[in-house]
Amino acid sequence: LSAGAATLRINVGAAAGAASSATMYGIMFEDINFSGDGGLYAELIRNRAFQGASTSVSPWTAVGGARLSLSTTQPLSSALPKALAVASGSGAVGFANPGYWGFDVKVQPYTGSFYVLGDYAGNFTASFQSIGSKETLGSVDVVSAATSAGWVQHSFTLVPTKAAANSNNTFSITYNASGVKGGSLSFNLVSLFPPTYKNRPNGLRKDLMEALAEMKPSILRFPGGNNLEGEAPPNYWKWQNTVGPLKDRPGRMGTWSYQNTDGLGLVEYMQWCEDLGMEPLLATWAGLYLGGSLTPQSGLQPYVDDFLDELEFLMGDAATTKYGAQRASILGHARPWRVNFVEIGNEDNLNGGPASYTAYRFPMFYNAIKAKYPNMTVVASMETKSLPGDAAQDYHTYSQPKSMIGDFAKFDRYDRKHKVIVGEYANINRDSASNMWSNRPLYPFWKGSVSEAVLAIGAERNGDVVIGLTYAPLFCNLNSHQWTPDLIGDDWTAYTADPAQTVKSTSHAVIKLLSSVRITHLLSMTGDPPKPVYYVAGLNAATGSRVVKTAVYGSPSEAAVSMTVAFAGDAVAAGAAATLTVLTAPGGENSSNAVGSIAAVKTETTTLTAGAGGVFTYSLPDLSVSVLEVKG
Repeated sequence: LSAGAATLRINVGAAAGAASSATMYGIMFEDINFSGDGGLYAELIRNRAFQGASTSVSPWTAVGGARLSLSTTQPLSSALPKALAVASGSGAVGFANPGYWGFDVKVQPYTGSFYVLGDYAGNFTASFQSIGSKETLGSVDVVSAATSAGWVQHSFTLVPTKAAANSNNTFSITYNASGVKGGSLSFNLVSLFPPTYKNRPNGLRKDLMEALAEMKPSILRFPGGNNLEGEAPPNYWKWQNTVGPLKDRPGRMGTWSYQNTDGLGLVEYMQWCEDLGMEPLLATWAGLYLGGSLTPQSGLQPYVDDFLDELEFLMGDAATTKYGAQRASILGHARPWRVNFVEIGNEDNLNGGPASYTAYRFPMFYNAIKAKYPNMTVVASMETKSLPGDAAQDYHTYSQPKSMIGDFAKFDRYDRKHKVIVGEYANINRDSASNMWSNRPLYPFWKGSVSEAVLAIGAERNGDVVIGLTYAPLFCNLNSHQWTPDLIGDDWTAYTADPAQTVKSTSHAVIKLLSSVRITHLLSMTGDPPKPVYYVAGLNAATGSRVVKTAVYGSPSEAAVSMTVAFAGDAVAAGAAATLTVLTAPGGENSSNAVGSIAAVKTETTTLTAGAGGVFTYSLPDLSVSVLEVKG
């Protein structure tokens, strides 16, 4: 750029260059901010199976003259040793649940079930009630098959007759005490689901999945994140405890201060990948807890073997492998899944982990996996120069805008032998904050989202070595969260029990645009250096489209930039049409999407026509993100 000017020229080559990653835009998930239980996992009942160390019946409350307590006398299963004992009293009695800060009640079918132990003749009634009006919004009678001889599951479908005005509602199960023999009944695994995404049993919340689908993600990094590791022995994420019937899943205390049901388990993650067309990036615990407890080399092999068992469970032949046969028998899923990416641990650069990680922990996993799956990409959980073979690495950055744009050229310097994934990234505070970790905003803001686009475009310019980017955290329940901002705050989507309050952040809008038009091969770029317009050019071989993606950040005097984009050769002729989509935030750099607010991001789409020599001219405002697509 000449001094003070706001012009930029890009010359785009004609011949396809290096192939770019097919998984460039993805998502990362761990259960934080009640993003699994109470969020994406569609189960509506909180503390449905009395898992964990708590001896409280909370948040369940008694209905009528019932008295509630926990019982361990006759467990439903070894995984669920505690149950809700209900001393009956007289008349209509039972128990109620407030859900995860309420229930969004609509006139639609809710699928439920519960287990009962004890003798009872009569009906159970499952119903929704409005806390404000005390009105019953819908109910269904369930004929009792309960007996003291053993636990009996009762299933029902509840269709409310009236939609609730808000989510301030409860769910209850009641019955007539006179039909109880022995004075009490025990209940466990009380479950209730709304219609789920693609109608999956034990499935995922529709509105949140639809928000993810808008971004067209192509890779899912799971199950963490810190929640993979656990704070201390033996509380890491164990895959065996997350598969099979819900009554056989014990759950665990998550890293983020609340109990995880593990209803969203290994199989549900794989189905999530199927439903959104994503590659799974499966992470495994690597012998280090967040609190610093470390597995010595002499004790690590069982955990390596356990991960190989997990991979066989997912990919093994149902007829010839032990764990493939288990998958088929437990799930009825004879067809194997495919896993092309795995990650060993999470952020092993922290908590005293690096020395043991490079010395023996990563090599033991890497060698064992590559021996059985030579074409699998094995990702180290940190950046390191001590990588064996073709191992990849994981870069995480939580930053401020002025720092994040400094990573634009980071991947230019990478050794092409070792690929990299940006497994977690987000702007978490404004440049004015002297300590970026303190007083963080609840929602992402526009200037931060544009600087994230700068990072993403820098990664796409190096699509031959960058596997992809996965923003983190993904979700945030606004009623209880441990991290902000979250594609709600710094998470992509904020929500409550009420889908009308789901907020897709400014960062969600940026990723949605950049992911919507994929680059399969890079095109050469010459002309003015990429500042203040950061750009990448490429070809989509499937459609024949030629694409230029830009982020304008820090234009002198915040002036608009006059763009000249010239395509070499005869690939783009005079008169060719292109679509230009530009994102801006009229409210300014601190604009955020929030519950009840007007959308901060403005989207403008125009059609441009190439001049002589296949040249397009147009103007881009400061703090904008754009995609120019010349159709093939």
